[in-house]
Amino acid sequence: MIKTAFLFAGQGAQAVGMGKDLAEQFPSARAWFDRAQEVLGYDLGAVCFNGPEAELTATENAQPAIFLVGWVAFQLLKERVPALEFQAAAGLSLGEFTALTAAGAMSFEDGLSIVRRRGRFMQEACQATRGGMAAVIGLDEAATREVCAQAGVVLANLNCPGQLVISGPTEKIALACELAKAKGARRALPLPVAGAYHSPLMAGAQPRLEAELARVAVAPPAVIVVSNVTALPHEGPEAIRARLVEQVTSSVRWEQSMRWLLDRGFSRFVELGPGTALTGFMKRIGKDSHLLNVSDVPSLEATAKALAEDIKP
Repeated sequence: MIKTAFLFAGQGAQAVGMGKDLAEQFPSARAWFDRAQEVLGYDLGAVCFNGPEAELTATENAQPAIFLVGWVAFQLLKERVPALEFQAAAGLSLGEFTALTAAGAMSFEDGLSIVRRRGRFMQEACQATRGGMAAVIGLDEAATREVCAQAGVVLANLNCPGQLVISGPTEKIALACELAKAKGARRALPLPVAGAYHSPLMAGAQPRLEAELARVAVAPPAVIVVSNVTALPHEGPEAIRARLVEQVTSSVRWEQSMRWLLDRGFSRFVELGPGTALTGFMKRIGKDSHLLNVSDVPSLEATAKALAEDIKP
């Protein structure tokens, strides 16, 4: 049996127009956007479809919007390929909430609401601090950690070989970029983000997120869901809540998470949601993996066809 993992996009994948063709072509997709409006009290679908870009990019909108489009892609794929089974899920940062929801650890309504609040809490933490992030290309983890220690920043994302992201106070990020280049990085450039995600500067969001998570029902996942914090499967409900709070300030150990799955025989990875960043990472982590994605109608049709052919009796 081919072991399949579903991967869910994180912040930065948003783009005006995402999900629009899915909602126009599939009534069930439109129904999920309508349900999200009921849950949130505003038309998030309209923000996804029409922007404006500044509104979609705002953290409190981008996070639930990416969650919603990933969820819709997941539901449509299940509709198109009813026999499809998956044995694991993972998501990059906020995508971990989508993965847990897809695995039955929380309801759609709770997952969407928590992600909306998480986005707001993180946006307010950004406004209360002066932080930023930068991509470091072509430098290994050990050298990048040395740069972080020298500059006073942290390693935020370990995405794939040769692509790391650092996070911290704005002025220290600029210094870290210079140090990284001096150590041999091909590129080290600040990212257009609102603040220092996955760093101690986000700590202000944690107690509020912890309080929100305490209010919602969390169940053991029906399939493996790999934690960003530990790069190991989530455990029981209380551990899930604790890891999701830690995740706000912890490094996203994406490459290690994917290697955990590869080492256990997972060979098919389906990215669900806007963009193809996770597929790009997997091309560098597991070069022989079977990679598929669902972000719009053409990719849904192509992925559904490929999967249907694979699971013919």
